Amino acid sequence: MRTDRVVLKIPRDCQLILGQAHFIKSVEDIYEALITSMPGLQFGVAFCEASGKALVRTEGSNEGLEIAARRLALMLRAGHSFVVLLKGAFPINVLNRLKNVEEVACIYCATSNSVTAIVVDTGRGRGITGIVDGVSARGAETDEDRRERHEFLRKIGYKR
Repeated sequence: MRTDRVVLKIPRDCQLILGQAHFIKSVEDIYEALITSMPGLQFGVAFCEASGKALVRTEGSNEGLEIAARRLALMLRAGHSFVVLLKGAFPINVLNRLKNVEEVACIYCATSNSVTAIVVDTGRGRGITGIVDGVSARGAETDEDRRERHEFLRKIGYKR
Protein backbone atom coordinates (compact mmCIF):
# COMPACT_ATOMS: atom_id res chain seq x y z
CA MET A 1 0.00 0.00 0.00
CA ARG A 2 1.28 3.45 -0.91
CA THR A 3 0.23 6.86 0.43
CA ASP A 4 0.31 9.86 -1.92
CA ARG A 5 -0.19 13.57 -1.42
CA VAL A 6 -2.23 15.10 -4.23
CA VAL A 7 -2.12 18.91 -4.28
CA LEU A 8 -5.31 20.33 -5.79
CA LYS A 9 -4.72 23.86 -7.02
CA ILE A 10 -8.05 25.57 -7.37
CA PRO A 11 -8.49 27.85 -10.38
CA ARG A 12 -8.46 31.57 -9.64
CA ASP A 13 -11.74 32.97 -8.24
CA CYS A 14 -13.16 29.45 -7.78
CA GLN A 15 -14.35 27.37 -4.87
CA LEU A 16 -13.80 23.60 -4.49
CA ILE A 17 -16.10 21.04 -2.98
CA LEU A 18 -14.61 17.56 -2.64
CA GLY A 19 -16.71 14.60 -1.61
CA GLN A 20 -17.59 10.96 -2.04
CA ALA A 21 -20.68 9.43 -3.62
CA HIS A 22 -21.51 5.89 -4.67
CA PHE A 23 -23.19 5.39 -8.04
CA ILE A 24 -22.77 6.15 -11.76
CA LYS A 25 -25.80 8.46 -11.72
CA SER A 26 -24.13 10.60 -9.01
CA VAL A 27 -22.66 12.98 -11.58
CA GLU A 28 -26.10 13.70 -13.06
CA ASP A 29 -27.81 14.02 -9.67
CA ILE A 30 -25.09 16.39 -8.40
CA TYR A 31 -25.50 18.41 -11.61
CA GLU A 32 -29.27 18.64 -11.04
CA ALA A 33 -28.83 19.68 -7.40
CA LEU A 34 -26.40 22.42 -8.39
CA ILE A 35 -28.19 23.75 -11.48
CA THR A 36 -31.43 24.17 -9.50
CA SER A 37 -29.77 25.68 -6.41
CA MET A 38 -29.37 29.23 -7.76
CA PRO A 39 -29.95 30.98 -11.10
CA GLY A 40 -26.88 31.34 -13.31
CA LEU A 41 -24.60 29.17 -11.16
CA GLN A 42 -21.30 28.51 -12.95
CA PHE A 43 -19.86 25.10 -12.07
CA GLY A 44 -18.20 21.93 -13.25
CA VAL A 45 -18.45 18.52 -11.61
CA ALA A 46 -16.36 15.38 -12.13
CA PHE A 47 -17.02 11.95 -10.61
CA CYS A 48 -14.57 9.02 -10.47
CA GLU A 49 -16.26 5.68 -11.04
CA ALA A 50 -14.98 2.80 -8.88
CA SER A 51 -16.04 -0.13 -11.07
CA GLY A 52 -17.02 -1.03 -14.62
CA LYS A 53 -15.22 1.25 -17.06
CA ALA A 54 -13.84 3.27 -14.09
CA LEU A 55 -14.09 6.55 -15.99
CA VAL A 56 -14.17 10.13 -14.78
CA ARG A 57 -17.68 11.33 -15.66
CA THR A 58 -18.37 15.06 -16.01
CA GLU A 59 -21.22 17.55 -16.21
CA GLY A 60 -21.46 21.28 -15.73
CA SER A 61 -22.84 24.64 -16.69
CA ASN A 62 -19.41 26.01 -17.64
CA GLU A 63 -17.14 24.08 -20.01
CA GLY A 64 -13.93 25.52 -18.56
CA LEU A 65 -14.93 24.56 -15.02
CA GLU A 66 -15.99 21.10 -16.20
CA ILE A 67 -12.56 20.59 -17.80
CA ALA A 68 -10.80 21.86 -14.66
CA ALA A 69 -12.88 19.56 -12.42
CA ARG A 70 -11.99 16.62 -14.70
CA ARG A 71 -8.29 17.49 -14.41
CA LEU A 72 -8.48 17.49 -10.59
CA ALA A 73 -10.46 14.22 -10.51
CA LEU A 74 -7.87 12.58 -12.78
CA MET A 75 -5.15 13.72 -10.38
CA LEU A 76 -7.02 12.05 -7.50
CA ARG A 77 -8.21 8.89 -9.31
CA ALA A 78 -9.96 7.93 -6.05
CA GLY A 79 -12.96 5.65 -6.42
CA HIS A 80 -16.35 7.30 -6.00
CA SER A 81 -14.82 10.71 -5.27
CA PHE A 82 -16.28 13.83 -6.84
CA VAL A 83 -14.97 17.33 -7.46
CA VAL A 84 -17.16 20.41 -7.83
CA LEU A 85 -15.72 23.75 -8.93
CA LEU A 86 -17.87 26.85 -8.43
CA LYS A 87 -17.36 30.34 -9.82
CA GLY A 88 -19.28 33.38 -8.61
CA ALA A 89 -20.75 31.49 -5.66
CA PHE A 90 -19.68 30.13 -2.30
CA PRO A 91 -20.06 26.51 -1.11
CA ILE A 92 -22.48 27.76 1.57
CA ASN A 93 -24.91 28.45 -1.32
CA VAL A 94 -25.05 24.78 -2.36
CA LEU A 95 -23.71 22.51 0.40
CA ASN A 96 -27.07 21.52 1.87
CA ARG A 97 -28.37 20.72 -1.60
CA LEU A 98 -25.34 18.45 -2.21
CA LYS A 99 -25.68 16.77 1.19
CA ASN A 100 -29.27 15.89 0.30
CA VAL A 101 -28.31 14.07 -2.92
CA GLU A 102 -29.07 10.40 -2.15
CA GLU A 103 -25.72 9.11 -3.39
CA VAL A 104 -23.52 11.64 -1.56
CA ALA A 105 -21.82 9.79 1.30
CA CYS A 106 -19.65 12.65 2.60
CA ILE A 107 -18.13 16.03 1.92
CA TYR A 108 -14.40 16.18 2.66
CA CYS A 109 -14.00 19.92 2.23
CA ALA A 110 -15.44 23.09 0.73
CA THR A 111 -12.85 25.82 0.22
CA SER A 112 -11.01 28.26 -1.99
CA ASN A 113 -7.69 27.30 -0.38
CA SER A 114 -5.13 25.02 -1.94
CA VAL A 115 -6.02 21.49 -0.80
CA THR A 116 -3.78 18.50 -0.28
CA ALA A 117 -5.66 15.20 -0.44
CA ILE A 118 -4.03 12.27 1.32
CA VAL A 119 -4.71 9.33 -0.99
CA VAL A 120 -3.99 5.65 -0.34
CA ASP A 121 -3.27 3.37 -3.31
CA THR A 122 -3.78 -0.32 -2.52
CA GLY A 123 -2.73 -1.53 -5.94
CA ARG A 124 -6.38 -2.31 -6.72
CA GLY A 125 -7.77 1.16 -6.20
CA ARG A 126 -7.31 4.55 -4.62
CA GLY A 127 -9.19 6.27 -1.81
CA ILE A 128 -9.08 9.62 -0.03
CA THR A 129 -8.11 9.16 3.62
CA GLY A 130 -7.85 12.80 4.61
CA ILE A 131 -7.64 16.44 3.57
CA VAL A 132 -5.31 19.29 4.43
CA ASP A 133 -7.24 22.51 3.73
CA GLY A 134 -5.08 25.64 3.62
CA VAL A 135 -2.48 26.40 6.29
CA SER A 136 -2.08 25.76 10.03
CA ALA A 137 -3.63 28.18 12.53
CA ARG A 138 -1.13 30.89 13.47
CA GLY A 139 -2.69 32.03 16.73
CA ALA A 140 -5.88 33.27 18.35
CA GLU A 141 -8.11 36.05 17.06
CA THR A 142 -7.63 39.52 18.60
CA ASP A 143 -10.33 42.16 19.07
CA GLU A 144 -9.11 43.80 15.83
CA ASP A 145 -9.31 40.47 13.98
CA ARG A 146 -12.86 39.97 15.28
CA ARG A 147 -13.85 43.46 14.05
CA GLU A 148 -12.35 42.70 10.61
CA ARG A 149 -14.26 39.37 10.47
CA HIS A 150 -17.54 41.08 11.34
CA GLU A 151 -16.96 43.78 8.71
CA PHE A 152 -15.99 41.27 6.03
CA LEU A 153 -19.09 39.10 6.52
CA ARG A 154 -21.31 42.15 6.23
CA LYS A 155 -19.42 43.46 3.21
CA ILE A 156 -20.02 40.22 1.27
CA GLY A 157 -23.68 40.07 2.38
CA TYR A 158 -23.69 37.08 4.74
CA LYS A 159 -24.52 39.06 7.87
CA ARG A 160 -26.50 42.24 8.52
